[in-house]
Amino acid sequence: MNKVILILSDALRYDVAKANMGFLGHLVETRQASLYKIIGELPSLSRPMYETIHTGLISSEHGIVANTILRRSNKPNIFQLITDAGKVTAAAAYFWVSELYNHAPYDPVDDREVDDEALPIQHGRFYSQDEYPDIELFFTAAHLVRKFSPDYLLLHPMGMDYHGETFGADTKEYRNHATYQDKRLAPLILEWRERGYTIFVTGDHGINADGNHGGTTSDQRDVPLFVIQPARKGKGDTGEIVSHLQIAPTILQLLGAQIPDTMRCPPLVLD
Repeated sequence: MNKVILILSDALRYDVAKANMGFLGHLVETRQASLYKIIGELPSLSRPMYETIHTGLISSEHGIVANTILRRSNKPNIFQLITDAGKVTAAAAYFWVSELYNHAPYDPVDDREVDDEALPIQHGRFYSQDEYPDIELFFTAAHLVRKFSPDYLLLHPMGMDYHGETFGADTKEYRNHATYQDKRLAPLILEWRERGYTIFVTGDHGINADGNHGGTTSDQRDVPLFVIQPARKGKGDTGEIVSHLQIAPTILQLLGAQIPDTMRCPPLVLD
């Protein structure tokens, strides 16, 4: 049975990922993975793109058009559709994800750790500081996989966004953090692949040299999409441009859950 992990690395730019993430590059080069480019939806902001990725809708359709909009999702989304199908969900993510799919506003005491089959995110581990160490979050995600074997896990580190906004994108701090994420994720990706997971690695938006995002330029919009399948077969660097809007229907198709009419973009053809 298919299972999926989505690694949503906040503010991971396409060019920086391609140049600095050597393990993922190795999987692409040896055709154990596929690499696509996504020209991200607008606005190139975090909360709107979390919702776009999980609903397959543009921001003006789902209504989360700014980071300041604080409410739960009211559109069909991956977490709700998967739990409705009787499958298990989990997330190790920034607290905005909890607000979108579990509880809004976020209570840093009650909502930080949840294990509740009635929630869209049944097994959630959330953090509220942008500088929260990525490695701690990676270990948390690995624990969720080993303990609960979720059908869908969202892993959402904030390190790229933090380093990009603090130092700017054209800096060694930002570029080096891409390498750091890559080498820390490498052994976990191998483990998860052996456990039968299809793994997606992407970004919600990019970031510019000023440490900003939200605009329309390629450095703020272009993100990678790496696809790693348990069969170890990939297409290499496809050179293809795909859409954020295709992620949700692709995940639902892999998990055998119904794709709602609201998701109008077709799933990716992975094989």
